[in-house]
Formats: sequence, structure tokens, C-alpha cells
Amino acid sequence: MDTTLQDPLVGQLLDGRYRIDARIAVGGMATVYRAMDTRLDRVLALKVMHPALATDAAFVERFIREAKSVARLAHPNVVGVFDQGAQGAYVYLAMEYVAGCTLRDVLRERGALQPRAALDILEPVLAALGAAHRAGFVHRDMKPENVLIGDDGRVKVADFGLVRAVGTATDTTGSLLGTVSYLAPEQIEQGTADTRSDVYACGVVLYEMLTGGKPHAGDTAAQVIYQHLNTDVPAPSGAVPGLAAGLDELVAAATARDPDVRPPDAVALLARSRDVRAALTQEQLDTMPPQAIAEVHDGAEDRTSVIPRVIPAGQGTAHHTSRLEMPAPAETGSGRRLPFAGRGRRGLVAVIAAVLLVLGAGAGVWYINSGQFTRVPSILGQTQSAAEKRLADEGLDLKGVERAYSDTVKRGTVISSDPDPGERIRGNDAVKLVISRGPEIVEVPDVESLALADARRELKKSGFAPGMVTREFSEEIDRGKVIRTEPRAGTERRPDSAVALVVSKGSPVDVPDVTGLPAEEATAALDKAGLKAKVLPDRVNSPEAAGEIARQTPGSGAEAAEGDTVELTVSEGPRMLQVPDVTGKDVDQARSTLEEAGFEVKVDRPFLSFSDTVGSQSVEGGEKAAEGSTITIRTKAL
Repeated sequence: MDTTLQDPLVGQLLDGRYRIDARIAVGGMATVYRAMDTRLDRVLALKVMHPALATDAAFVERFIREAKSVARLAHPNVVGVFDQGAQGAYVYLAMEYVAGCTLRDVLRERGALQPRAALDILEPVLAALGAAHRAGFVHRDMKPENVLIGDDGRVKVADFGLVRAVGTATDTTGSLLGTVSYLAPEQIEQGTADTRSDVYACGVVLYEMLTGGKPHAGDTAAQVIYQHLNTDVPAPSGAVPGLAAGLDELVAAATARDPDVRPPDAVALLARSRDVRAALTQEQLDTMPPQAIAEVHDGAEDRTSVIPRVIPAGQGTAHHTSRLEMPAPAETGSGRRLPFAGRGRRGLVAVIAAVLLVLGAGAGVWYINSGQFTRVPSILGQTQSAAEKRLADEGLDLKGVERAYSDTVKRGTVISSDPDPGERIRGNDAVKLVISRGPEIVEVPDVESLALADARRELKKSGFAPGMVTREFSEEIDRGKVIRTEPRAGTERRPDSAVALVVSKGSPVDVPDVTGLPAEEATAALDKAGLKAKVLPDRVNSPEAAGEIARQTPGSGAEAAEGDTVELTVSEGPRMLQVPDVTGKDVDQARSTLEEAGFEVKVDRPFLSFSDTVGSQSVEGGEKAAEGSTITIRTKAL
């Protein structure tokens, strides 16, 4: 049965503009409808808060905050917000309509995705969140339900209803049950969320796309929360054998329980994701997900999660053999099954190790020492890019980058490496870098009176992310220069925190009244006041004479910044209306008739006349007069 038939809003015109055609989804806070904007003739999504919540000021404030926050982003991977309003008990957002499905729908239908598809979805999500993070906002509710995939393949992030400014402490109790699988440990323990909390949630979403399941499971929310706090997110390859190590490292970096170890924001995680993609082969990108393997081999789904391991010497041979036979056989392109092909390089190493054990210790020593060795180069104090280049020049791979605070090592340079510089290492091995994030607590620099671009550079140099820009009038600070930062200069914050900037609009200018002036005179008057005039092409009827200014925006007496534009609408003169004939009528009736027709009325009583009957009128009935002009009616004389 179509439940939309029972919805009282379907078929209604909300706020005199939005015709609600169908219900799309229902959530705990709002219902989403497909609607038609009858003014602009376009399809959109209308998110309407449940009437029972409209009386709660906190819910309404959150709802309106979503509209204002997303409207500032204007990013192609963010679901846009066009309008916000209310009609009676209905508070609504008018939003971009995305025809398609959610990532949750895809995971329910297909289960695990191939790495290529997972990264194709993850990267635009990170691009959207990166724009939010650099604008000073945290989403706080990232999950597959909030990732929309359009019929045209576009990926968009939705539902910024829990968005907050970076660094704002928030109580997560209200959303704990609904989003428990994606909450970062610090959200649970401290009730706070910053850009790294979104990074954690994206890491969980990536794990779910790669494996088809969530990393932490439990019968109750408390069990899942306990695992978030005490257990690392497992490697995806543990559930899907054959996944590349780079994907495991990407998930591990994003879901580190210590937020300081994670990439600082979605922009950094996006860069790391792209590096991982570039390092994967086509075969690794197209690794078959577990449900597809189960279908090919007609086996249980859990069979594909078995990881073959090398049995240490001393264990029973029979047990060793049984473990080698467990992985499902792979298939060639022609459909023939290749036994043990699923073990790949690990299986080959196990066989080589077994052969060496048979040949004896002498042969094993010869095998180990026959490889080529080098030493980790000295890279301490170098920038990350310089250190990575030095490793590449030495033929060494990069196996990961961690970030740590340091009071002595300059931000963005190498604190240490694993193995340490000078340590002996195989020529084809990899090195992990630890990069300085600078001091754990740094002071917001004083950027007052700096131009906006210079202030942003100073903030970045000090380790902060330039945040949202707002503008205010100032008598002391020149237009375009910084009045203050929020938080204020000298305030101690963690590196990578967003710092908002308040920029001067200059001294306020009183907008003069130019209505009733010819357009040229009005433009000259505004120019003299330091303002620009824009004459709109459409003219309107008004009491002003044709060619004179009928109205202005902003109006007379308003404050504007020097150089701001005042829009002017030119009059084409008053409308000419037909005057009704009121002779012979009672004065009050005549007055009412003329006023309803659009005229002012003046009553003239002759000397010693006590009649209330109209004897004549200044403009004869049937003739035309200007709208708003005065019609004089004269009572009959005795």
C-alpha cells in the first residue's frame, strides 16, 4: 500500500510555493518529500520537521543551522540547500533533489564492493567533507545513509543536521543509538567532535564498503561502544583475503583510536586515499568481493574469510595440510579453477620456507643473506615531501605516515622513522615516517589589520586552518582587512583547529533617500555618498512621476559599506483608474466606494448645508484619474 496517501502534506502547497508530490523518507527528526517549486518550476526535496518537534527551540535551531551551514559550502558533492522557511507547525528546508539511492541501499543489495568502486565513492565524500572542514564545520553524522548516489553516478553528502563549528563541544547522547557504529572514541568518552571524528567515521564506512559488514558488532549499543573504545578496527583483508595492504593501512590510519594519529581532516585523508589508489594494480583495484566469490564456488560466505597462515616448525603435518586446503580455489579467465591460487605471494613464501627447512639450516642462511641490503638514509628534520623523495631515490617504499606533536621539531618535518636512520634494511623494504604537527598547544596569532589573504597565510604558518569569514562595519579597520579572529589572538588551541576571521566592511555609510528623483539625479546622489547605483530594467506603477525612482534597496536610512550597490526601481507613473459615479449616494457610502477603487477622498460641504447626499464630484463618474489621487465630493446644498 502506498503510505503517502495517508500523509496530510502530500498534495498540499506549502508556504504558497512548494507543491508536495510524494513522500521519500521518514526520519526521527523530519520527513523528506519530493516537491515542485511552483515559482521556479523545478523539482526539489523538501525536508519538513515533524510538527511535534517544531515547538522545541533546540530542534528548530539545529534545523536552521543546517540550512545556513550547507548554504555556505556550495560544493558539487554536497546536497545543496535552496531555501528555509515555516508555515504554521511546519518548519522546512528546500533542498536539491538527487534521483538515485543511498550507499546503504547499495550495501544492502550488493554487500561488499570492489576496491575501485569503494574508492570511487569514498573520494567525493572526502572532497565534500574537506570543503566543510576547511570552512570550519564538522558533519558529526557520517554514515552510508547520508551518502547519496545519483542515477547519473554523482556522489553527494547529505544531512548536515548535526553540523557544528570545528572545536565546538557537543553532547552526543541524543544521536548515540542512531549512529553508534560510526562514533569515534572521543565522541563517546568526551562528547566532543572535530574534523578527525569525521575522518574516523569515513574509515568505518570504507571498511563496510570493502567487507560488506561493520567492524564492530554487538547485540546492544553498549557492546558496540565498548569495542570502539577498546578494540582497533580490524584490517579489511581479515574478512576479504586478497585485499591490498594499502587498503588495510588506509582504514587503520582513518580509524586510529587516538585522534592525534589520524589524518587531521578529510582533505588529508583524501590525499592519502589517492596515494593508495595510485599504488594499487588493476587486479588489486578489482579484487572480487566476498559475496561474489561465494556465488562462484557455491560455498558458505564465511569460507572466503579464512586467511591461510604459515605453520611454525614443530606443529603436526596433518594440521598443516588441512589449513592449506581451506581457501576456496580461484578461477582463471576461462572459468577453470586454479587450486591454492587465492594464497598468492603468501602461499608461495610458505612453500619456499618449507623447502628451505627441508634443505637444512645452511641453505636457509644462504637464502637470507643473498638479498640486497641498504641503510635507511638520514631524513630527520626534512620536510615530508623531501623525505619521501629521498626514500624513493634509495629504492625504498613508504609504508605509512604518522603525525605526532613536538615542541622541538618544526611542523611538517620528520621527527623519526621506522626503522631508524642508519639501520640496515632490505633494498626493497619500506619505511614509516613520523611527521611533526608542531607543539601540542599553540597560540592563535595576531592578524589584526592584515589583508584577508595575508591573515590566512599567517594562520596556516602557525598551524591553524583558516575558517569561516564574516564581515562587520568598523570605524578603525580599513575595508578588506581583519578586525579580529575567533577565537581571539593569544588563545591556545590545538594545531589544525579552524580559526574564523572577521573582516572589515569599512565605515558604515548612511543610504540617502533618492525616491522621487530622476534616475540620473539619484545615481549622482548615491555616487556622492560613496555608493553605487544599479537601475533595474523592470519599471513599476507608483505615485511617483514616470522616470522618477519609485523604490530603492536598501532603503533610506539603512547602513551600507562604501562601494556597496543600491538597486533602484524606476516608476512608469501611477496607474490610471476609472472613477466610480457616487452622486446621489450617502457620503460614507461614497467614501467607501472611492477608497476601494484606489482613490483618496475629500468631502466638501457648502455653507449651511446639512445634507449627507453627494451632489457632485471633482472627477465625473466614468472618467479616469491617477491611482491614489484625491477625489473631492460635494454634498447637496439646501
